[in-house]
Amino acid sequence: MDFKQPGAQVYVPDGLADDAALARTTHLAIGAHQDDLEIMAAHGILTCYQQDNLWYTGVVVTDGSGSPRAGIYADYTDEEMQQVRALEQKKAAFLGDFGAQVLLDYPSRAVKDPRNTGVVNDLVQLLQVTSPQTVYTHNLADKHPTHIGVAVKVIQALRSLPDEQRPSQVYGCEVWRDLDWLLDQDKVVFDVSGQEGLQMALLGVFDSQVSGGKRYDLATMGRRRAHATYHASHDTDAATGLTFGMDLTPLIENPALDIADFVSSHIDRFKADVIQQIQQNLNAS
Repeated sequence: MDFKQPGAQVYVPDGLADDAALARTTHLAIGAHQDDLEIMAAHGILTCYQQDNLWYTGVVVTDGSGSPRAGIYADYTDEEMQQVRALEQKKAAFLGDFGAQVLLDYPSRAVKDPRNTGVVNDLVQLLQVTSPQTVYTHNLADKHPTHIGVAVKVIQALRSLPDEQRPSQVYGCEVWRDLDWLLDQDKVVFDVSGQEGLQMALLGVFDSQVSGGKRYDLATMGRRRAHATYHASHDTDAATGLTFGMDLTPLIENPALDIADFVSSHIDRFKADVIQQIQQNLNAS
């Protein structure tokens, strides 16, 4: 692979050659930061875990240099934090039985720069080599600017591919803003009830974040359990963990669709539903 950043790397837990490991990919997750994949794309990890014919590849776009730090990591430099976070991501890849883990090593500012073409070019290379059936990335209503930058660049990379090379499913997933607000008909619901011990372990691997004051492990598992309970008001729980996604496939199938308008349509449907519920009750009185 001819990546733009000199620090970019591919890690293959089972030791297969890089090209062969990437080529077996069926599920590809592309996130901004180390630990985003384990938070937002657990469905892909669990689907492929210890399967012979399904392989999950993770892609982390940024270098981790701007991470918050406390405790034993409080005095770490940006360069030291990059090394720590890359190692943590590799540990997660090993633990989660990933087919491969790619670290593109971009600073966040490059991801948020619409003029930067390096990220898109690297993603195009990866998509061509992996040819995944399913792609997970950040949802377009996330509140983290770098997450939105990654999501937009993923869409741009996918749109540049010939039709026959595009995945059949592209999902925007939850990290910094969850998707319980979407109308049920707009939600993609992922059952992540299984392997809770593995899920906790994958989140706990990122000690520089967890012990540094961000309890992503507890918060993420709590949100999954909350989704499972609050998803259906009139049914007993059918799952112990759910995550929600936004179906981004229409943006890939029709590159003429405006990305902002696409998200706005979801917000408009939510707004209309809220107003309708209120008006119905006002009229009833």
